[in-house]
Amino acid sequence: MKKTQSKPTIIPKMYCNLFGHDYQVSKKVTYHVKEYTCRHCKKELTTNSNGNLTELTPKFKEINDILSRIHASRTQRLKKKSFASSIY
Repeated sequence: MKKTQSKPTIIPKMYCNLFGHDYQVSKKVTYHVKEYTCRHCKKELTTNSNGNLTELTPKFKEINDILSRIHASRTQRLKKKSFASSIY
């Protein structure tokens, strides 16, 4: 069963056209890479390799998922290493 994304209604879309988007961090991928979502029209953005905001496409979602896994494993490994070195 596929998820269908509902299109934003006209009022939130019009609000964003008049006042601009109100982005909030929806997911922290790493310390520098985050995913953002507009509160009103639900538009999703992420930071690219240059640090600029780009639209969150399926390609960027996959990249962010992989990057998140790498970041989590690296931080876990560093915590174990620092814990082991503090014992000696």
